Amino acid sequence: MQKRFVSIWFPHLRTDWFVRREPSLKEIPFVLSSCRHGRLIVSAANALAQTQDVSIGMAVADARAILPALHIIDDQPDPTDKLLKGIAGWCIRFTPVVSIDPPGGILLEVTGCTHLWEGEALYLAGIVRRIQDFGYHIRAAMADTIGAAWAVARFGNGPLIVPNGLQHAALLPLPSEALRLEPPVVERLHKLGLRHVSSFISMSRPALRRRFGPNVLQRINQAIGEEEENIQPLHPLVPYQERLQCMEPIVTAKGIEIAIERLLLALCARLQKEQKGLRVATLNCFRLDGKVVAANISTNRPSCNATHLYKLFQLKIDTLEPDLGIELFTLDATKVEDLKSQQEKLWELHEGEDEIALSELLDRITGKMGENLIHRYVPDEHYWPERSFKVAASLHEKASIAWKVERPRPIQLLKRPEPIEVTAPIPDYPPMLFRYKNKLHKIIKADGPERIEQEWWLQQGQHRDYYYVEDEEGKRYWLFRLGHYDVAKTYQWFIHGFFA
Repeated sequence: MQKRFVSIWFPHLRTDWFVRREPSLKEIPFVLSSCRHGRLIVSAANALAQTQDVSIGMAVADARAILPALHIIDDQPDPTDKLLKGIAGWCIRFTPVVSIDPPGGILLEVTGCTHLWEGEALYLAGIVRRIQDFGYHIRAAMADTIGAAWAVARFGNGPLIVPNGLQHAALLPLPSEALRLEPPVVERLHKLGLRHVSSFISMSRPALRRRFGPNVLQRINQAIGEEEENIQPLHPLVPYQERLQCMEPIVTAKGIEIAIERLLLALCARLQKEQKGLRVATLNCFRLDGKVVAANISTNRPSCNATHLYKLFQLKIDTLEPDLGIELFTLDATKVEDLKSQQEKLWELHEGEDEIALSELLDRITGKMGENLIHRYVPDEHYWPERSFKVAASLHEKASIAWKVERPRPIQLLKRPEPIEVTAPIPDYPPMLFRYKNKLHKIIKADGPERIEQEWWLQQGQHRDYYYVEDEEGKRYWLFRLGHYDVAKTYQWFIHGFFA
């Protein structure tokens, strides 16, 4: 497919921006002034001022002499790049490949996009009309090359859409400045009477190189399509992206749901074909007012299940305010991982943390309740219970050692053991009574002790003798005595967990 480019030129970008802020300036000639070498210079002039012989670069005093009614505004730090980036970001609704072209221009690669607007003429007219509605004066042209589109947008008098393969003919009547040459080169061409592209484009290439340098040949070749030229997108292209252009603005939740469903079906079909799975995705909704609302989802494991992913997005629909309407949806899979097909195990009914259904359940809980609420723990190489486990880096991290399941462990383990008062016969009998949070518990059943000591390379305290006890209410606790019984009663009792 032959590439197609659109060049948009803003001849009065900065003054148009001032008019947007203060609409009363639209009907009067005005200029922006800045101080240069101690003199006030016209840094920008609106269209009304320029039609009355006020030009950029002249002294403000001279401009006032020509036009006494001229309105002078102090210029601000040059906002050109910021303005262009903002407009270029808005233009993403027409094509994913958009770049700024300072000073005062934007470039779009529109290959394969125009059919959505029923042809190039309606496509270009739509872009021009929408930007003009924001209050900007613009000229836009379309051609096979960036150079030809740039030239026709700024200097063309005929049709602003150059048909495929006719960029050479479109360049001939244009001035030499149309080839994006440096001012000294243009001045040299003019001194030799070469004021139009037609007067030198057919000259011997060695002669052009010798007289004007290699840049002239490069610009000619780029403009006529003999040398490829690409643009650097404002936003890096996402390898896995789906776009849905709306014929009519979407203003209802049902319309948003249908758009998400269509995007997911297309994206998941691509991912499944390439044995990939989505981990993080972003839905961008481009509204008529120029704003973009977005929703993000993430999964615990790679997934290309459109039904499951749709349920995750469904939880976010209430946060997507359509305002006057959404005209474009894009779905970006910003993080994708390999997802190889696995054969189901015929005899095993439970897969644990590797079960897909469990992963999808956790995804829905995370999407509804928020991130960092679900954690998985794996055993750690320590003996003391509060140090014998750690938080897994992911829900699918493999444990390096096995859980110790020889003796029962409480369902709830306190982060730090809490001291309690205990009545117990000595030397190693289980306790009979204990007081915890001002409540006395009478122990009916008990088992123990289970001695747990620290690792030999630590040895920062005494050993622990743990008991499993049950009180008169049937509740079970995990208690321990720190150290041996002695006459001085240097030992102490603690509660460390609850079984039920």
